[in-house]
Amino acid sequence: MDIQNTTQGTLLNKPNHIISLATSCVLVSVESHVWNATVQDKQISDEVTTAKKASSDSGKFVKNLLAKNPEHKAVLNYRQTIYNWVQRCTYDWAGSQRLLPIANLARFHTEFREHENKFYDLVQDFLDKYPAIVSNMAFVQGDMFDRNEYPDVSELRHRFSIDLIQSEVPTGDFRCAIAQDLLDDMAVHYNRQAKRMVEDILGKQTKQLVEIMQSISYCCEVETTVDDNGEIKVRRRKLYDSTLDRARELCETFKDFNLMQDPRLEEARARLEKLLDGVEIEKLRNSDTQRVVIKEGIDDILSKFGVSV
Repeated sequence: MDIQNTTQGTLLNKPNHIISLATSCVLVSVESHVWNATVQDKQISDEVTTAKKASSDSGKFVKNLLAKNPEHKAVLNYRQTIYNWVQRCTYDWAGSQRLLPIANLARFHTEFREHENKFYDLVQDFLDKYPAIVSNMAFVQGDMFDRNEYPDVSELRHRFSIDLIQSEVPTGDFRCAIAQDLLDDMAVHYNRQAKRMVEDILGKQTKQLVEIMQSISYCCEVETTVDDNGEIKVRRRKLYDSTLDRARELCETFKDFNLMQDPRLEEARARLEKLLDGVEIEKLRNSDTQRVVIKEGIDDILSKFGVSV
């Protein structure tokens, strides 16, 4: 971290870590909103606390207005799917803001549009069935049913949304007219914070690469069992296109996105990329020889990380 005096005042330069992040990444956040279909019923809460001879603020009763209706639950579950996807594709930054390598930006936008379309398809399916669902709730909820607690479809539609927000990683310098000792403290803190972020990213990258290699290594194994007649049965474990695609995707991303130029990460990435070059999933599924070659190669890479398979 450089602290310089200039004719325009004291200049606190950003650490190189941040400059590197700013040129290789963008900040993204995906905000999704859903109607949870829950409401607190004060009357029932008062009835319960009174019956239990407790004070009125001892508990509350929350009604599930849709009683876990499958169409509504599908929307809620898909919201979690989108959250998991964002976490998998990006790195920690600040709160809901996530760091996304520019190398993955085009694919991220494509996948977001696919998730967006799926999300709204599920919402529309729920809204189409909503009037019938509410009518059914009159029987399911019994005496707890209150039609006024259920919004109209036109209002409800606006309670479901999903948005992608994107911004640049900030790189502006601080120009401060403050005491030098305070400026020094800011510089140390800022550099430490930036360094920790980059180290966290490297840790996640290493974990991602190790986990995908462990998955491929495991799937390349064959299981040998002996049946009741003493015959040896050999079963190949299943291999999936998505696993190899994910491994190649990580290799491509980390080729351009290795902020600390970590030699272990680059060596593992390059070796895995070379090992999988030209490998076709169908041949790998059916060839015991190729399975052994791939597994031994991956296990050797994993050994560099101190990981035993």
